[in-house]
Amino acid sequence: MILTLKTPVMNNSIKTINPFNNKTIKEYEVHTSEQLSHFLENSKKAFDKWRETSIKERCRLLDSLAQILEDDKDQLAELITLEMGKPLAQSISEIEKCITLCDFYATNAEDFLADELIDTDANESFISYDPLGTILAVMPWNYPFWQVLRFAVPTLTAGNTAILKHASNVTGCALAIEKLFERAGYPQGCFTSIIANHDAIEKLIANDIIKAVSLTGSEKAGKSIAATAGKHLKKTVLELGGNNACIVLDDADLDKHMDTIVNARMQNAGQSCIAAKRFIVTETIYDEFLKRFKDKVALLKFGDPMDKQVTIGTLARVDLGDILKKQIDGSIALGANVISGNKQDKAYFEPTILTDITKDMPVFKEETFGPVAPIMKVKNTEEAFRMAAETRFGLGTMVFTQSIEIAQHYINTIEDGAYFVNELVKSDARLPFGGTKASGYGRELSREGIHEFVNRKTVFINH
Repeated sequence: MILTLKTPVMNNSIKTINPFNNKTIKEYEVHTSEQLSHFLENSKKAFDKWRETSIKERCRLLDSLAQILEDDKDQLAELITLEMGKPLAQSISEIEKCITLCDFYATNAEDFLADELIDTDANESFISYDPLGTILAVMPWNYPFWQVLRFAVPTLTAGNTAILKHASNVTGCALAIEKLFERAGYPQGCFTSIIANHDAIEKLIANDIIKAVSLTGSEKAGKSIAATAGKHLKKTVLELGGNNACIVLDDADLDKHMDTIVNARMQNAGQSCIAAKRFIVTETIYDEFLKRFKDKVALLKFGDPMDKQVTIGTLARVDLGDILKKQIDGSIALGANVISGNKQDKAYFEPTILTDITKDMPVFKEETFGPVAPIMKVKNTEEAFRMAAETRFGLGTMVFTQSIEIAQHYINTIEDGAYFVNELVKSDARLPFGGTKASGYGRELSREGIHEFVNRKTVFINH
């Protein structure tokens, strides 16, 4: 879940605010309906030409985009950190990940989009992958460059054009991304960032120029977008909330994996849909795990996120901490025990560890979007996987064990879109990414991602 931001709106303008010091960064005018109509028409005109551009040329532009990202890495990372509070080192890593995305599709897109020959009774038959047109993207603030580019890079490379409605608190990032595409040589109108309120989205989806929608956001937003798109018979890809289980079995190698396990919860101050949000630990290793987890969390350094030594930043805004506090306090009322943390100072929320967790507690059954780690003790492997499956969400599960055979045995018991063994759940350009159940549907990245917004056209030719 990416909680909807209440970004300050003054006289039809939007202010971006640094969550670390609460200082205004910049004020932006919201685009008028006339401007939005102009952007739509420009995007349609760009598509008519862009779709005829060779895949080889589109891949060449990806190389140019990657180089600009590399050249401007530090400046772009600073913008991320200023707008949403992520530690600078993590922002730099986000830009570096975007570079690998460009490299992956520059290398593989021509193969992914090549006609697929099918042997039938025709003289010639194949599947052609044709672009759809202009695709609307509604994107969140927690990974303001990566979330956008993992949509835009394959979507544009497939021959579509894109319009981005980014989260208002990262408007600077949204406009910077548009400039990146322009500087890389993409035609004007190929990628457009709009500054609009949420009430404009429904009208955009209804417009005939928009052919499909991709949303990364909350379950509530996903249902709303899907309902509107369905009404107009338009395809959607939804990447929604997650409540990922981190299963730690008796034989887990804590010496080797403890840093990874802590990072799975605490990176980006826990503001990640694929973060480990429920720790399910078998009783034999439980005490040792809890001690080591607590010791590692205690080493996290809070401070000005522009300092590269800082390892945990603020939440994106103050009221996100209020929501997290309510979830924690509600769980305490049901018997959860605070081992450390549970203190809030404006947008900063101290990393928090809870034990004595039961499945009826908010921190177990709801998505928590912040640095809180509920740790549940279970008797054995079977109970661990049963508890992991006790969720409405289906984004990902991680398992830590030295017995790969056991981990493989339980793969089919987990309905999630991802299953990671001895690693945190993460997105990778080479692998499809997406969820099931309340976590949404459709896939981003890999071959599957570039095929989401194409017309898989059957071609049958007899001489």
